[in-house]
Amino acid sequence: MKHKLELEFYEISKQIVLENKSLLEWAEIESDDMFQTNLYEGGFDSTGMEFVFSVFIDNKEYWFQVSIEDMYKINDRLISEVEIEESDW
Repeated sequence: MKHKLELEFYEISKQIVLENKSLLEWAEIESDDMFQTNLYEGGFDSTGMEFVFSVFIDNKEYWFQVSIEDMYKINDRLISEVEIEESDW
């Protein structure tokens, strides 16, 4: 299922781009709740070497992953949607 990114996520992407860290630097500070807004919560996962987020839609939790390269594209507004899957929690 596709999810149109909200302004809150663009703010997260801006923070990540401004940090200007390498994948190894992100892995060193791995956290699943580093970024939190009203809609989104997530952080960097060193196992998959990607950012992992949850979003709540209609009282259901969905997950999605974003590579560091795609985070830059999101920040530049080249990507406006992500593929999400319902959480199995």
